[in-house]
Amino acid sequence: MNKITHILVLMCGLSLFSCNNDIDTPKEFNADEELLQLLEEKGQGKGLAFFQLPESTDFSSIPQDPDNPLSAQKVALGKLLFHETAIATKPKFVDNKGGYSCASCHHADAGFQAGLMQGIGEGGEGFGVSGEGRAAMPHIPEDSLDVQPVKSPSILNGAYQENLLWNGQFGAGGLNKGTEAQWTEGTPKAVNHLGFQGLETQAIAGMTVHRLAIDQWVQEDAAYGPEFDQIYQHLPKEERCNIETAGLAIAAFERTVLSNQAPFQNYLKGQGNAMTVEQKQGAIVFFGKGACSNCHTGPALNSMSFHALGMPDMPENGRAGIVPEDVQLGRGGFTQNPEDNYKFKTPQLYNLKDSPFYGHGGSFHSVEEVVRYKNQATPAKSEVTGQWLAEDFKPLNLTEAEIKNLVDFIENALYDPNLSRYVPEVLPSNQCFPNNDPMSKQDLNCDGV
Repeated sequence: MNKITHILVLMCGLSLFSCNNDIDTPKEFNADEELLQLLEEKGQGKGLAFFQLPESTDFSSIPQDPDNPLSAQKVALGKLLFHETAIATKPKFVDNKGGYSCASCHHADAGFQAGLMQGIGEGGEGFGVSGEGRAAMPHIPEDSLDVQPVKSPSILNGAYQENLLWNGQFGAGGLNKGTEAQWTEGTPKAVNHLGFQGLETQAIAGMTVHRLAIDQWVQEDAAYGPEFDQIYQHLPKEERCNIETAGLAIAAFERTVLSNQAPFQNYLKGQGNAMTVEQKQGAIVFFGKGACSNCHTGPALNSMSFHALGMPDMPENGRAGIVPEDVQLGRGGFTQNPEDNYKFKTPQLYNLKDSPFYGHGGSFHSVEEVVRYKNQATPAKSEVTGQWLAEDFKPLNLTEAEIKNLVDFIENALYDPNLSRYVPEVLPSNQCFPNNDPMSKQDLNCDGV
């Protein structure tokens, strides 16, 4: 069987076409034929399955930390804790107690990003429509705001990252083996010593960093205690309910937050009309001439690779002020290896258009801007050249039509329209979420306690 015949048989087997001459147009047929062939070539021996995301309840198919096995009960607890504003019990200002959550900076309305260049936990107020209306409280000093000097990444498809954050500093295994000297005591990086993978490490460290805690109220009055006791019954009673076990539950939930209802995912499952002809042409650019899949690959279209593309850091007029040097250096700022300088991790690509800030510095404002930047391949940071600049960062020579179709594929074919399935209807605390400050309550039309 030659390769073209194999592709045709594959298309019939996937029910992309009825194989009875019921083909819309030669153009669409040719797009499917070319795209399927590219996916077979790029699928590392697994074909289309290499790019498929599992169902969120198919725990056996979801990558997980063996020290934090998934269970329905743990995932359900993590879903609540992730959105629970009542665990905001360690604010710098007492009036902000109970006003924010993990979801303040990673909520479904913004593709589990923030909807802002910089997400704001404590010290923020308001929500707007999709998080874009959150702003700093005027009476909170800048240095007391809970913000980061880089754009908060999405938690979508985080199960496919063994090391977390733009510099990959969280996670004891994977690429962080051998970096133990950088797990500085007294800093969030020290949580790596617990030995968990990135999602678990970040969730545990994030409890302290973002001024969250598990107090007596959570254990007793909010009815969370029995859930902790059941899930962690293998631990002594006094060790079952704390920031570590809460972080593990949150990470378990995050591993199930998968964009598996996006049109491209449906296409991979055999729904040939799930993408438009233009989106299929864009996918052909993505996996072909654009060489996007050299780095953005696998089910999440990401990778555990770090590259220097010379993208701008967070603007100095952002709330982070002047960006610290170790943050500007990306991976190198963590590893202290000069060869890693200016390298940032390859992000996942699903549901990007809900939060219009891109790159580690949030300095691009549309997918098209990023595509054109990579097409031109001129680093914005003049110091990122020579030994640091990624070898693959070179002009792509895409046509205007190819750029348009590529953007359409990324923005729309990689867009899961039903992320609300990962949001609880109500919390045990009956508080509003993702934020519980007075202005957010008004924006969210929420009457929580």
